[in-house]
Amino acid sequence: MKILLNNREEGFTLEEMSVSDMLLIKKFSFKLRIIKINGVLIVKEKYDSTVIHNGDNVQMLYLMSGG
Repeated sequence: MKILLNNREEGFTLEEMSVSDMLLIKKFSFKLRIIKINGVLIVKEKYDSTVIHNGDNVQMLYLMSGG
């Protein structure tokens, strides 16, 4: 499967995967993040049930605080 992840083409061996699966595979551990799939905001409670399909456009934004 190929997706566009943050404007970069990424390949995965899975046919489809959940948002949680992708976070584990990519080792993304940032706690404060926003994820959109094809322009639709995915809330954290739906990471396990939201499926990413071949050709999807996934945007992941990391929120940082500081001063």
